[in-house]
Formats: sequence, structure tokens, C-alpha cells
Amino acid sequence: MTDAYIYDAIRTPRGKGRADGSLHEVTSARLSAGVLNALKERNNLEGHAVEDVIWGNVTQVGEQGGCLARTAVLASDLDQSIPGLAINRFCASGMEAVNLAANQVRGGAGQAYIAGGVEMMGRVPMGSDGAAIAVDPSIAMDSYFVPQGISADIIATEYGFTRDEADQLAVASQQRAKAAWDDGRFAKSVVTVRDINGLAILDHDEYMRPETNMQTLGSLNPAFQAMGEVMPGFDKIALMKYPHLERINHIHHAGNSSGIVDGAAGVLVASKEWGEAMGLKPRAVIRATAKIGTDPTIMLTGPVPVTEKILRDSGMAISDIDLFEVNEAFASVVLRFMQAFNVDHDRVNVNGGSIAMGHPLGATGAIIIGTLLDELERTGKSTGLATLCIASGMGAATIIERV
Repeated sequence: MTDAYIYDAIRTPRGKGRADGSLHEVTSARLSAGVLNALKERNNLEGHAVEDVIWGNVTQVGEQGGCLARTAVLASDLDQSIPGLAINRFCASGMEAVNLAANQVRGGAGQAYIAGGVEMMGRVPMGSDGAAIAVDPSIAMDSYFVPQGISADIIATEYGFTRDEADQLAVASQQRAKAAWDDGRFAKSVVTVRDINGLAILDHDEYMRPETNMQTLGSLNPAFQAMGEVMPGFDKIALMKYPHLERINHIHHAGNSSGIVDGAAGVLVASKEWGEAMGLKPRAVIRATAKIGTDPTIMLTGPVPVTEKILRDSGMAISDIDLFEVNEAFASVVLRFMQAFNVDHDRVNVNGGSIAMGHPLGATGAIIIGTLLDELERTGKSTGLATLCIASGMGAATIIERV
């Protein structure tokens, strides 16, 4: 089997996902094309140098519909001979694109791919595509469907996490993100978004709130308590599924949950032989990939069983991993991961995460792989694991080893 290597990994800054966000006037295709062009230019690639573009995006409707990957290729400086594949594994779409590219290379189906994803949450609102699991009563009832915020609160209730613990993690995310930006740790990977005249539109993650502290978070009301307890009463559905819980403890709010943002990211994945032919040096090898299905009601526990699976499949132990990127969809997701594996927070999301910088759904999986690679290189560490929880009950993971 051919090894698959990462040669480059870049991302855009994350803009606030609303009408006054800096990226709001940029379309999904144009932002994606900018990432493709940056990878082409940074690595001095010919336009036909890769086999395919695999691109994740979650809300595949409107401007993000119609095989956005192919649209992005045609809007970029890549040759029209390169096809495009749009994929959707909800929050792990960007990671799944990278994993799929790696496994294509491993299996001999082409030597090089660009993989990643995009989500313009301010332009294409989350959930605007509709989802049978949420809107079809026959499926929603059978699966005990509840919204993700309720699922996050179920995790907190089931595993005993308090509001203070969630808020402390959120404050740490903000502080770490600010320290990382101040120290230039993202400089290698973040590419400035520019307009048609070459003027900078955004060069930093604008969602961050570095002044956040326990007092400011303490003033926020739980975001999902009303939908849980009053209308339409999702707590009752959860308690039907988990009768051992007396009540759902609602600890999550806007300050300890991931932010709604716009952004894109791309990873150049290829074989060693291709890299040698192109005169490029690999930065990391993709050691293993994994995905798994989990309980669809509590929904967001996937990082634990998928990490167990990827370690088992690769013959590794948790102690073999130097650094972890666990997407901060909600604070309880990361708290549960650290609890399950007895991993200290000093090894997890050391440069902050989606609570501080935002979670552009289809891009985040590729973003955290790139962040993990940069930090392995910066610290001289060897091996890292990135993982995400996924809507409707799934998990995905990638292990990379620095070359």
C-alpha cells in the first residue's frame, strides 16, 4: 500500500457568519477557489497536477449546491480537466474529504488530491437544506431526535459536567486562541482573503472574544433550556430515551458553544513519488483514518469510540499521541473526550478551538488537521490525532505523524 502524505495545509481566516461579517459578500465558490489557487501558487503546481478536488460542505443548497467542488475548480486557476467531488458528513466533511483523498492515494487511485471544505454560514444558513431526521416525524420519532444543543446538555448531565467546568474550558479556548495569534502560530497556514482588486478583506479570525472571562460567561442564560423544557419539549424525548436521568442539566450557551462563522480550508495530499517528481517535501504522513456511527440522540459522543477504533486499527495507544485536536462543537464534547481517555487539557486544543474562533461546518475538519500539523512542527512533537463529533450520531478521526 502506498503511503499518503500531507504536503501543505492552509485555511482562510474565519469571518463572523452574519450580514456584518467580513466575508459575507464572498460566495462559497469564490472562497473555495481562493484556497485552491493558494495551494497551487504556494507549491508551484501545474493546473492539472492533482487527480481530483474533494470538497466538504454541509448545507448543500443554493450557492453551496450543485457539486460545489466542481464549481470551485472552474472558478479557480486549476485546469478544467480536474473533476470535483462534493461530500457531506456533516461537521466532519472537511476531515472526511482529506481521509478519502488519503485512502485514494493509498489504494493507487491517483497520486495527488486537494481536499478540504467550506461553509458560508452567514450566506447559507445552517439547516436551510432540510433534513429528514429532523423534519420527517416517522424518522425523528423512531430515532428520538433532539437538536444538537440538547445533545450537548445530555452529555453534561450523563457524565457529570458542570456549568463552571464548561465555562472554564471556554475561557481557556479564548485565551489560547489569542496567545496563538499573538505568537504568530497560524501565520504559516492562514491565507488572507482578498477582493478582486487584491485588497485585503480579512486576515484574522474575527469571531474571537479574548476579553471573555468567567464573569461574562456567568451572565449568559442557557441557550437550549427553553426548547428543552417548554417548546417543543425536547427534554421529554431525551428522558424517554434515557430514563435513568432525572432531568437534563442545561449548561451550554453562546459562550461555551462553537461560533457560527464563514471559512474554508484545503490540504494537499499525495504520494511520496508524486512529491519527488514535483520537487516538494512532505510535512506529515497520514497514519490512519476512521469513522463510526453512534447513538443519534446523545449524538455528539463520537470522538470517544472513533478514537478507540482508530487506535485499535492502527495498533497504537493513547499514550502514543502527543497532541490532540478535538473540535469544540460544545464544551461538553471536549470534556467527555478528556475524561474518557484521562488526557490532560495541556495536550488538547493547545491553540484554542471552535468556541473561540468558530466552526465553519464543512471546513473545520480540514482546519484542525492543518492546525495539528503546524503545532507538531512548532513544538517538534511527532504524532497527533484530530477528531470531531458529527450530527445524527457519528465520529471521525485522523492520525498524522510529522515527517
